[in-house]
Amino acid sequence: MSREQESAIAESIKRLAKVGSCWSPTFCPDGRKLAFVSDMTGSPQVWWLSIAGGYPRAVTAFAEQVSAVIWSPAGDRLALQAAPGGGMNSQIELVRLDGSGRGRITPGGATNNWLNCWRPDGSAIIFSSNMADASSMDSYLYVIETGETERIAVNRGTGVVEHVAQDGAQLLLSRVVYRGDNNVYLASLTTDEERLLTAHEPPSSFSNARFSQDARSLYLTTNRDHDLASFVRIPLESDAAWETLQTRAQAELDQFVISAEDRLAALVWNHAGRHELELLDLPRNRPLARIELPGEIIDSLCFSADGSQLALTISGAALPQDIWLLETADHSLRQLTVSPRIGVDLSALAGAELRQYLAHDDLPLSGWLYRPQAGSPPYPAVLSFHGGPEGQEQPRYRYEYQALAARGIAVFAPNVRGSAGFGKRFVNLDNGALRVNAIQDIASTARYLIGSGLAAPGRLGIMGGSYGGYMTMAGLAEFPDLFAAGVNIYGLVNFKTFFEQTEPWMASISKIEYGDPETEGDLLDALSPIHKLDRVSAPTLVLHGANDTNVPVVEAEQVVEKLRDRGVPVEYILFPDEGHGFRKEKNRIATAIAIVRWFVEYLR
Repeated sequence: MSREQESAIAESIKRLAKVGSCWSPTFCPDGRKLAFVSDMTGSPQVWWLSIAGGYPRAVTAFAEQVSAVIWSPAGDRLALQAAPGGGMNSQIELVRLDGSGRGRITPGGATNNWLNCWRPDGSAIIFSSNMADASSMDSYLYVIETGETERIAVNRGTGVVEHVAQDGAQLLLSRVVYRGDNNVYLASLTTDEERLLTAHEPPSSFSNARFSQDARSLYLTTNRDHDLASFVRIPLESDAAWETLQTRAQAELDQFVISAEDRLAALVWNHAGRHELELLDLPRNRPLARIELPGEIIDSLCFSADGSQLALTISGAALPQDIWLLETADHSLRQLTVSPRIGVDLSALAGAELRQYLAHDDLPLSGWLYRPQAGSPPYPAVLSFHGGPEGQEQPRYRYEYQALAARGIAVFAPNVRGSAGFGKRFVNLDNGALRVNAIQDIASTARYLIGSGLAAPGRLGIMGGSYGGYMTMAGLAEFPDLFAAGVNIYGLVNFKTFFEQTEPWMASISKIEYGDPETEGDLLDALSPIHKLDRVSAPTLVLHGANDTNVPVVEAEQVVEKLRDRGVPVEYILFPDEGHGFRKEKNRIATAIAIVRWFVEYLR
């Protein structure tokens, strides 16, 4: 290939990686403006625009990456969560709409802090932090007028305040028991009283907890009484039974929001990874409409204060993530933000095709296939595993998938056992010693692709990020004859060093999912790919962020050292300004080029 051709290919990959996104929409109190987070300048920052239209205006230009923003109910400030270097040590800051008055309300340094919500009158912010105990994400209240911070709950693990009642005195507090199991408590801001609301036989999950307008009941998403998560109402002042308002036989409730005075609910249903939006007349519990979406995925949504408008973040396999506005009266939908996509023809992007197949033990599995537009099967192909492990592969815009497909390499992104979105039983099928079956799903997926004629034997790669990186290294070690190359993106490979060096609160909630390092050390060793790297023969690319405290960089270093010692082709790229995930544009570009170059070299 000539230098000019290589340059042209790199430029096309760069354009795909530079496609921007917008998220975290939040209305001002009168509903005329919307603030959001966008990476249109290369790093995620806060912007705002008028609902009536016009060009978005920047609020922040921080060195830190912003991940979320919430407009104060009082209207005068924005609260935001920003991560120095992209790490887990996010801090909570206040800023005015013109960018003035910036002030951090959390301790800084290595502390982890999560933005939860405002008090309804805008007088205080509630956030989670491990400032008092590294292993406990406790709940705190910051008072705007005095600048004082008060710890309002000790959570012994992780906890978030999901909602505050209109009187500002009661709150709904969610605490994780372990990954896949949590509880919701009714707590008070004026006393130390707490009441467990979600007694259950584990495991069960409870999320999106919201008070009714009169605070006599709460709404939430739960799988306590169903395998698939459903929309439920719980009375707070009596022993009346829980009421399942909406449930589906083939879909989980992913999230919901409720408008002012409980008039309307917007429900997001998850069908094998694809979303559907439904509007519900809440007082009558009567579905009103299913909204046709321009893309397959809704990541976040919020009502304006009067309930007349619903802002939602929509994306798809061939649709970058942007914010859209739904008028609830006539159900009309229009696009508010247009993220940069310079030189990218969306109609030429690869779509996502749902494929279903069986695991080694006949468990039904599924995944999303991204076919190259050029060429015909069998393709050189890459298996891509999601993180979590209780995450879900969904048909959303992935620049690395599109870059590979543009070079004639198919991508198949499976949801193996342990993935979310398929019910309570399925998501718990990889816990502890059961993880060996999830690892076998790697081989079942590869053999399905080859057996169906989609992938060419000897030209199959594997990649993934975080827990997907674990699956990548497990696949390379357990099935060396199946894979010709691998890309490990900030993946864990040694459960013992993970538990020793990850965030203490992360370690405390992961013992059921992976195994308890104090009592199940042998199991953790048996499940750790680091002890089987002598079987890996495939060239391996390793990508990691230096500021990653979720999966510390030692996980990458162990892989690189052991493979280099054995003479296996390995390349290591460490990003000094990223944490767990790559957000900055320049790093997305570098990642995409490296991944495509690697698989083109070793699969074609």
